[in-house]
Amino acid sequence: MNRIRKAIALSTLAMTLAGGYAVAQDHPDHHDHPYVRHDEWKKGARINREDWNRGAALDYRRYHLNAPPRGYEWREVDGNYVLAAVATGVIASAIVASTIH
Repeated sequence: MNRIRKAIALSTLAMTLAGGYAVAQDHPDHHDHPYVRHDEWKKGARINREDWNRGAALDYRRYHLNAPPRGYEWREVDGNYVLAAVATGVIASAIVASTIH
C-alpha cells in the first residue's frame, strides 16, 4: 500500500510540474525579459533612445493598459511597461509589468 501511495504522489508531482511548464511555454503573454529597476523612468523624464529601441511595442488592449494619446506608444522594456512620446521619448507613465498580470 505504501508503494502505491508513493507512486501516485510521484506521478501527480510529475504531471503538475510538466503541466506548469507546458502552460508557461504556450502562454502568449509570457516574457523572458528579466525585470530591471529604472528609478529614472518617471513622468516627464526622457527614456534613452537605445532603451526605447530595445523595447517591444505592446497592444495596450491585450495588456489592459490605457489607450495611448496621439503620438505616444506603450513599450515593454526590461520588464517595465513604458508609455512615452515616440518622437521625443518623454515618459507619460512607467509600470512594472508584473503588477499588471
